[in-house]
Amino acid sequence: MSFSSPFPQVHVPTTNLYDYLFADLDDQDAERVALVDAKSGAETTYRDMVARVDAFAGALAARGVGVGDVVGLLAPNSSAFAIAFHGILRAGATATTINALFTAKDVAKQLTDAKASMLITVTPLLAQAADGAASIGLTADRVVVLDGPGEAADGHPNADDLLGAALPAPEVTFDPATHLAALPYSSGTTGNPKGVMLTHRNLAANVAQIRPLQGMRADDRILAVLPFFHIYGMTVLLNAAMHARARLVIMPSFDLLEFLDNIQTHRCTYAFIAPPVAVALAKHPVVEQYDLSSLRGIMSGAAPLDEDLGRAVKQRLGCQVVQGYGMSELSPVSHVAPFDGGLELVGTVAPLSSCGWTVPNAVSKIVDESGAEIDPPASGLSETGELWFKGPNVMPGYLNNDEATRSTVDDDGFLHTGDVARVDSSGCVYIVDRLKELIKYKGYQVPPAELEAVLLTHPAVADAAVIGVTDSESGEEVPKAFVVKQSGAELTEREVMDFVAEHVAPYKKVRQVAFIDAIPKSASGKILRKDLRTP
Repeated sequence: MSFSSPFPQVHVPTTNLYDYLFADLDDQDAERVALVDAKSGAETTYRDMVARVDAFAGALAARGVGVGDVVGLLAPNSSAFAIAFHGILRAGATATTINALFTAKDVAKQLTDAKASMLITVTPLLAQAADGAASIGLTADRVVVLDGPGEAADGHPNADDLLGAALPAPEVTFDPATHLAALPYSSGTTGNPKGVMLTHRNLAANVAQIRPLQGMRADDRILAVLPFFHIYGMTVLLNAAMHARARLVIMPSFDLLEFLDNIQTHRCTYAFIAPPVAVALAKHPVVEQYDLSSLRGIMSGAAPLDEDLGRAVKQRLGCQVVQGYGMSELSPVSHVAPFDGGLELVGTVAPLSSCGWTVPNAVSKIVDESGAEIDPPASGLSETGELWFKGPNVMPGYLNNDEATRSTVDDDGFLHTGDVARVDSSGCVYIVDRLKELIKYKGYQVPPAELEAVLLTHPAVADAAVIGVTDSESGEEVPKAFVVKQSGAELTEREVMDFVAEHVAPYKKVRQVAFIDAIPKSASGKILRKDLRTP
């Protein structure tokens, strides 16, 4: 049977995202610092941010951008990104955020699929941005380079060209329940990326769903290293933190020393990370050199966090560590553990191995291979099955892909996540692995994430990934580990296999090992297993 959220219901906004986040900004909050660019130290207050968002929207409107148009946004994290993103939405257009690691071909592919009429970028990414835009017919004046020399110098408008005129934001009319605010593309960890259609209601609803659970306050300082172009950073940082009137300390990319220094210097209270950052926080000796005592909580998402790894981070840093779960198609958060573990709102603490409970105004179910629903147990954990979810944050579908939409969202409105999960008696959910990534060895299911968690406990292993490969002799699918050794460490293939064998059931043993320099991962921290399968 389905199980609903244990959290109190929330009011789901009916306004557009801009109004939901900023319409009630009062004079006191307007003077608070909203954005800090960590590298330069530049600060932007909420008053200045909203004024720049309005001016950006006015400039886009003057250039013919409005309701029905799509604008590409290709840039690393910065205050300029935040202003451009919300400026696009304020103008009534849809923002398709593009991975900053994309090649010109990738950029062109997404711009074409999204039917974007303009691209906004920055100088370090101009080469691939300009090539990608030119290949689909966008002229120089339709490629905005925020930090560039300006339209008069090279034909590309810059931020000063757009903001200098201080044009008023346009009057736009659309239905927030159906009008697309954002068009991110699924990460493509198991196949080709698809355009995920997210409405203003989707994004506003998800902020409303998670705000009471996160407990962010206006005096919090949030370290923003997750990429804003990814839905995790977009909702949890760029939108939810803004709604809380918190201060975002923005990093353009992850660097461990800068990450630690920013927490220490800015006295950050919360950090949102992906598991690869947790590995560094648990294992790297340099962590001991920094004062991280301001941290009250760390939330990990984008991929399952191993319980032992999470506990190691918690003990080392002396702060709460919790998990959340979601996906682009869910705007993205569907399950979360509050920073107190759930004690106040649920009356119990979520185990660190879980991703928490269903968010407010939503229901979940776990379904086995036959289509039968798995009931939450009276005690312990349920059997495994695919996690399904229904709520106001579920996307309306994939762009121009009805077949993929029908296979993902059923007629009852449940989104089939493709993730294998279990549930306990309180409704707390535990992610086992991706359904498509489970290794089938002699009829047994072997979750790669479980083996990766074991490998990461080895002191000589810096990082690891596991996939299923076909054994040339038996024809069976077997687990193969890709291992990154700690600097200066000595480790053999046999030592890796023996170590895993000591910790898992015989059918789960690693049977092949390869040592590599780095594990391929998406910007959000997901392991790109398809890249490991590429010869």
